[in-house]
Amino acid sequence: MIESKYINSLIKKAKQNIKTIVLPEGEDERVLIAAHLTAEEGFAKIIILGDEAQIRKYYADKGWNFDGIEIINPEKSEKLSEYTELLYNLRKEKGLSHEEAEKLVLNHNYFGTLMIKSGHADGMVSGANHSTADTVRPALQIIKSAKKGGSVSSFFIVLSNNEPYILSDCGIIINPSAEELAGIALNAAETAIKFGITPNVAMLSFSTKGSAKGDEVEKVQRATSIALEALKSDEYKDLGINLDGELQADAAVSEVVAAKKAPGSTVGGKARVLIFPNLEAGNIAYKLLQRLGGCEAYGPILQGLNAPVNDLSRGCYAEDIVGAIAITCLQAVK
Repeated sequence: MIESKYINSLIKKAKQNIKTIVLPEGEDERVLIAAHLTAEEGFAKIIILGDEAQIRKYYADKGWNFDGIEIINPEKSEKLSEYTELLYNLRKEKGLSHEEAEKLVLNHNYFGTLMIKSGHADGMVSGANHSTADTVRPALQIIKSAKKGGSVSSFFIVLSNNEPYILSDCGIIINPSAEELAGIALNAAETAIKFGITPNVAMLSFSTKGSAKGDEVEKVQRATSIALEALKSDEYKDLGINLDGELQADAAVSEVVAAKKAPGSTVGGKARVLIFPNLEAGNIAYKLLQRLGGCEAYGPILQGLNAPVNDLSRGCYAEDIVGAIAITCLQAVK
């Protein structure tokens, strides 16, 4: 039983279009519990990568069945040769040898990503036992970005008083350029639409409408201008995205503060998508909201890829993994 009302709402949506999600960390008890909870809720098909005998014993000891769950040991998979050739052909121009491909394909994160590339799965959730880099690297090399020249970033869904917010980027791009920051904002706005969140986008800074000066403020101002210009294009003009900046966090989320600091802003006090000027600010903000503010936080979720591959915090709980699976299912819907 999942306690979060918001995640339950995503699960309900995911049941309308069942997707297959790979969990490459079958050695982790939290992952095995999450796989069981997902299968029990019936909102996704699950593939666990790992030692089949150990996983079956764990489930047998719990009295659980494998309805909706498949176990694959990459070392014994009949697809091993196919995935090796695929990886080699994708990476040989980057200097990957066939022998290196044979070894790399046995890495569970690479194996799971190759399953997606081959059409044998729709998405992957990893990171309970791996760094963000371990999860993201195979995705960048194999799945690649959805838009030519586009960057891949991340977002968190954070719930405050049961109201969902998108926070981006909190996990990937350390110090984005103005162009990258504009791209993050546009991707996050599209993410918000996909998850039923009003795409009111605030470009955050320690300045509101020129109240402070400096290179950091100017970067956010340039990013805002680039994003606003992009929103005039055919790709975005009919999506209902509302974007403004630069705004301080209080002016972005408090209508009282916005009325004083940014009275002409169309986003001030109503922002639901919060774009941070760098990774340092975003990462600190979501962790404080989660640990001191008592907010639910799901992520980091990747955006900008051709198919969803998503990361977990190594301190996550089984229910957090279930939430990430539900989010990944919805991202996989075209």
